[in-house]
This record gives sequence, structure tokens and C-alpha cells, in this order.
Amino acid sequence: MAQSAVLRHLDRRAAELHAGPAYESWLEMMTRATTRYPFLAQRLREWSLIRAVTLGQPWHPDALLESSNWLQLKMAEASNAAALEILADGGRTKRIRNTARTSLKQQSRR
Repeated sequence: MAQSAVLRHLDRRAAELHAGPAYESWLEMMTRATTRYPFLAQRLREWSLIRAVTLGQPWHPDALLESSNWLQLKMAEASNAAALEILADGGRTKRIRNTARTSLKQQSRR
């Protein structure tokens, strides 16, 4: 399996589905297909965290702080105030922290 091609597919489909009801069945199918590929399995978990934050479902701040730079940066560009505050204070890189601070400032102006 060419992981880069699967990753592109996974990201594209997850972006389309994560906020809707079809995500759960897609996630089950993709979980079975990626169990032998730790990086792809991790990306699926991160998309599930994005879904939880986006839909206001329960999530734990530690899950966000322990996630990859990819997810932290993606969430630092989002609009969830709780996630932005966590990343502004504890994001893994300076870029993530600065992006989260900028997003928070833009939110407060609205």
C-alpha cells in the first residue's frame, strides 16, 4: 500500500465527512483498513479529535497537546476558542502558538 496515496484519500474524505453522520461508518471501514499502518491509524484518531472539537463533543485537552504538529496547526487555524487557548499556551511549536494567538485575536474582533 502506498501510504502517501492512502493518506491523501483519508484526509480528503475525512474533511468531507467529519462533521456529518456518515463519518462513523467510514471511520470503522478505514480503521480496519489501516490497522497495520500506525501513521494512518494516528491520522484517523486525529480526524476523530477534529470531529469532536468541531461538533462540541467531549474531548480532552491532553489529546490535543499530544497530537501531531499537523493537527495542532490545523486546529490553531480553526475557530474553537477552547482549543485555540490551549494551543496558544501549549502548542508544540512557536508557529502553532502564534497561529492560535492570531486566531483568538481575530475571534475576539467578531
